[in-house]
Amino acid sequence: MQRIPEETIEHIRTSNDVVDVISEYVQLTKRGRNWFGLCPFHSEQSPSFSVSQDKQIFHCFGCGAGGNAITFVMDIDNLSFQEAVSKLGSRVGVDIDIEPQTGETTMISKEETRMKEAHTFAMNYYHHLLLNTEEGEKGLHYLEERGFSRELIEQYRIGWSLPNWDALTTLLERKGFNLAEMAQSGLVIQKENKNEYFDRFRERIMFPVRDEAGNVIAFSGRVLNKDTQDAKYMNSPESPIFQKSKVLYNLDVSRPIIRKKHKVIVMEGFMDVIAAAKAGIMNTVATMGTALTKEHINKLKRLTDSVTICYDGDSAGFDAAKRAAQLLVQVKMKTEIALLPDQMDPDDFVQKNGAEAFEKQIIDRPHAYLAFMMMVARRNKNFQFENDTLQYVQEVLEHFVGNSSPVERDLYIRQLAKETNISEEAIYQQFRKIEGKTIKQNSRQQAPSVAQNLPVSKKLVQAIDRAEKLLLAHMLYEVDIVDRLHQEHGLHVFIHDSYEAIFVRLIGFYDTYPQADTHRFLEILEDTDLRKLVMEATLTERDPEHAREEVSDCLRQINKHRIELQIQIKMHESKEAERMQDMTSALALAKQIIELKKSLSTM
Repeated sequence: MQRIPEETIEHIRTSNDVVDVISEYVQLTKRGRNWFGLCPFHSEQSPSFSVSQDKQIFHCFGCGAGGNAITFVMDIDNLSFQEAVSKLGSRVGVDIDIEPQTGETTMISKEETRMKEAHTFAMNYYHHLLLNTEEGEKGLHYLEERGFSRELIEQYRIGWSLPNWDALTTLLERKGFNLAEMAQSGLVIQKENKNEYFDRFRERIMFPVRDEAGNVIAFSGRVLNKDTQDAKYMNSPESPIFQKSKVLYNLDVSRPIIRKKHKVIVMEGFMDVIAAAKAGIMNTVATMGTALTKEHINKLKRLTDSVTICYDGDSAGFDAAKRAAQLLVQVKMKTEIALLPDQMDPDDFVQKNGAEAFEKQIIDRPHAYLAFMMMVARRNKNFQFENDTLQYVQEVLEHFVGNSSPVERDLYIRQLAKETNISEEAIYQQFRKIEGKTIKQNSRQQAPSVAQNLPVSKKLVQAIDRAEKLLLAHMLYEVDIVDRLHQEHGLHVFIHDSYEAIFVRLIGFYDTYPQADTHRFLEILEDTDLRKLVMEATLTERDPEHAREEVSDCLRQINKHRIELQIQIKMHESKEAERMQDMTSALALAKQIIELKKSLSTM
């Protein structure tokens, strides 16, 4: 599965001192045996980010981030394991040549490398034409009229393409690029039935599109002549280096700012991102002519759990914002929507009202998800018609199920009552009916979430956390413990899903690596949240001489907690059965609760 030889990985890891690597990103100060600095993964005033030169690891006591030099580069630069190893290898004179693999997080082929080099060459050429030639003056004049400063033009490397049919094509050929390959990359177009090529972009303002690593992979070109029949914007076609469903414009620049601000602003187009930059708002990304996808969301979720959607203020923008918001909420991201007035887009708003107004009136005053969904449901409804009123209430209440707190429900149900002249009591009854139906339809899936919402004492939570963390600590250093528990309990040793996910990965890891190796295990974990738990476990004090006793104590505590959760679920179900006057089910549940409590007393 791993294409880099293990000896090479070990050599690169040991040759890159973790303090030297992290010092390139963070200002570190030595205190005692360790080094400290401000964490690059969250905002803080006092340094809680510790780097141990002896152990070659880092750990933040604030946000829990941790790992070694390789995982640090993976997290800070948002790279795959192979890319991080390659980057660190180049620091110590080791070149990594890896065969291309399927999947997103793979090294690129030589063909793709040449395509990216050609795009970088084209970007520099277009940029030169805009700033330093007479041919580019009209493009530069247009941008300056639209509020683009020289600094902004240089920051985004904006350029100009000549009207000639083969200006770039000729230069690429002179530079030794294969034109058939360049056609595949989208820079040039092959003539039908001929071995001849011409420029794809002609007489347009050119906006480069970069991937997460900052490589130029595509362009968007804008025409100046409003009377032309050509499309206002022309984007590069999909290619081996450019897939719209995976690319987020500006992510290479905004990634560290998103981490610091704990929020990303998702916009509809790259011009919106540049308009936001005029206002000094830099934690922005945009899709490239496609709706927000799961691949986009996965990239964002690695950086933050908080999103503000800022799409165009027209009907299409409204619908797109709704779809994006629903996808984000499904993966438990805090989602807000910044609305633009009068069918404007961000660039229009900044042009008309100024950068400061855009920040204070739009970005800093977003609508909560539920408030926005109420606005969506309210569209095209006439409350003088009974069907419209009932449909509105039904749509809104369906959004409340699983997505609202008691306080939010109280606030919005009062608002619903005022809007529709339906009593709050009747709306609450309808909500409980919808909620009950949803829970019944998804009872098996909903049971864990019900348990999570039931009150559990802080003492119990701390006890189970300590038990799971200590048990994982023993697993990270003792292969035999993992094998024994896997045979005795299958995959269900832990209570919490995150620990169970680590356990499953450990089983697979020890199948490949017969000896415990926490550094190597950390490196194969792509999920940063799982790496945090592993780091906390490695720092947990344990007694290797009494490992069997400690493991038994942990298992006893976990089983006890599992039974207590079952009791709480049964009690909740019993109350629901009584409320629904289902006394047969209530009695059966009461008996089950008694048996569970008896089993607790024997532990």
